[in-house]
Amino acid sequence: MIGKARAVWGRAGIGELSSDSGVFTKMPYSFATRFEDKKDTNPAEMLAAAHAGSFAMTLGFKLEGAGYIPTELSTEAAVSLEPEGSGFVITRSALTLRAKVANLDEAAFSQMAKDAELDCPVSRVLKAEITLDAKLVFH
Repeated sequence: MIGKARAVWGRAGIGELSSDSGVFTKMPYSFATRFEDKKDTNPAEMLAAAHAGSFAMTLGFKLEGAGYIPTELSTEAAVSLEPEGSGFVITRSALTLRAKVANLDEAAFSQMAKDAELDCPVSRVLKAEITLDAKLVFH
């Protein structure tokens, strides 16, 4: 499987992102969305969405493979972009998970969440620190 997206960057400091699936087409992004109050997206936000989605999907597969059907896996990823030298570096992705999974004890849940964080394809590609705060909110 190959996921493809394109970025077109313009001279005015504004670009457009498009995916081959067509789910987003010519979605605006810019420097101002990351460092000012503009309401477009930015690459760090897109990476955060990819990390949250990939992690939730990985954990969902692990849970279902072990016989647990999650009612909800609500995951947020907060990607930190910090200045470094003359540019910027992504230093961290903090995952926050709130899960609703019936008949699953806290110890087994914690282990499965940690395994999912390690096995998540997006986690594996990032060279930044990744943290995970996972809580079972209903069992």
